[in-house]
Amino acid sequence: MLASVNTLVLTGIEASTVQVEVDIHSGLPGFEIVGLASAAVKEARERVRSAIRNSGYRFPNTKITVNLAPADVKKEGSHFDLPIALGILLASEQLDELKDLNSYYLAGELSLDGSLRPVPGVLPMALHLAAIDESSRFIVPVSNGSEASLVEEIASYGLTHLNHVIELLSGAIVMEPVKPQRPVQTAWEMIPDFTEVRGQESAKRALQIAAAGMHNILLIGPPGSGKTMLARRLPGIFPEMTREEILETSRIYSVAGLLSGSQPLINMRPFRSPHKNASSASIIGGGRIPRPGEISLAQNGILFLDELPEFSRDVLEALRQPLEDRVVTVARAQATYSFPASFTLVASMNPCPSGFLGSDQECKCTPLQVQAYRRRLSGPLLDRIDLHVEVPRLQYEQIKERKSGENSEQIRIRVARAREIQAKRFAKLPYQVNAQMGSAQVRQFCRLDQESEQLLKNAFTRLHLSARAYDRVLKVARTIADLEESKTIKINHLAEALQYRSLDRSYLI
Repeated sequence: MLASVNTLVLTGIEASTVQVEVDIHSGLPGFEIVGLASAAVKEARERVRSAIRNSGYRFPNTKITVNLAPADVKKEGSHFDLPIALGILLASEQLDELKDLNSYYLAGELSLDGSLRPVPGVLPMALHLAAIDESSRFIVPVSNGSEASLVEEIASYGLTHLNHVIELLSGAIVMEPVKPQRPVQTAWEMIPDFTEVRGQESAKRALQIAAAGMHNILLIGPPGSGKTMLARRLPGIFPEMTREEILETSRIYSVAGLLSGSQPLINMRPFRSPHKNASSASIIGGGRIPRPGEISLAQNGILFLDELPEFSRDVLEALRQPLEDRVVTVARAQATYSFPASFTLVASMNPCPSGFLGSDQECKCTPLQVQAYRRRLSGPLLDRIDLHVEVPRLQYEQIKERKSGENSEQIRIRVARAREIQAKRFAKLPYQVNAQMGSAQVRQFCRLDQESEQLLKNAFTRLHLSARAYDRVLKVARTIADLEESKTIKINHLAEALQYRSLDRSYLI
């Protein structure tokens, strides 16, 4: 007899539907899974066999063929266990015909006793079902129930055991779908405040610009000057995440297996800070089964790379493409995986290997050592960093100063207003912030008067700016104007934007 059960498969963070077809016929006992199934999927045979027996059913002692259609899509993951088990029970006629089975989609890993274990990627699966058919019903392990319920357009059920799934589908029990989880507001009090940072007004201003326009920023200064302290306070001045951003970010964390029943969504802007010895695959993404890397986990948030020149050359050069395109593409023989990478890069570095060049403490580095250290950062990479900011060591008087300056909430209100201006500007375009503009939009929205044009021309020649750096200066100037709620870019806006490129030649190279 033939039976068919609906499920889904993930390719990167995108889901697509799969038909689990089960055929049981006479012949020598055997259990085959076909349809471009990975080794992990084929391991389901023993889990399914034990789960069926330990749930009170008989495992057929005959020839079983399971086909995962379409056969040209690579099947990865343990969530095929549940639909395969149900298909075998239907094909072996141990269950009566289940009504409305075609409207149900199942995903879940089986324990040997038949209980359901959580699986990664439930949120993108639910989002795909809502996109293709809002009448779909989604059955997942109870630990994934809250995650699936984030997609309110479909009915999701979180269950604990194979028997409970059968009871629900047969009508033996009636249960309500999991109630949708409502995103909670960001717990701002958990994020360190800018009032805790003494001095460094220039760096604070640059971070405000970075937050307003999602511009990448490089902080340069000696040890103890406050670079890390400043970076860790940046999430506190970003605007509240929108529902679309929450779902977009949570979808990536779902695929990475970083969501749980107690944390079914990401409602605070991510702040990812990988170690300098991290591999290229862990930061960019990849692996045997490609998974999102740190730059994708920083989606809509911040990627902090402390001691940037200490990262491997492979990592630094691999950053260039996602910084430009805001997407990561991982190619494999049987599929190509794409992961979003729209984040704000915050990097820090010392001015030299010892860290004391230009400070009160003696620097013992030779000129060759300093030059070699700085050249670890290539020109093309530096071109993609909009703001280069010097963070000097504080003087005693600055440390003892009682005046604390603006708090994070005051800055956040101003940043949010600048984001609103940008949202209106790009209402009919596929952009949200100034940093995402293409060259055509830069020409349209970043026009200069004659005096500002002459200033930019002189700076372009003196600083040896590239065409990419030229566009990025204008984008930063546009953000500075937005922070001041100015419709046009004035010469003071452009002058401030240019000062953040003045380290390009005099300091770094």
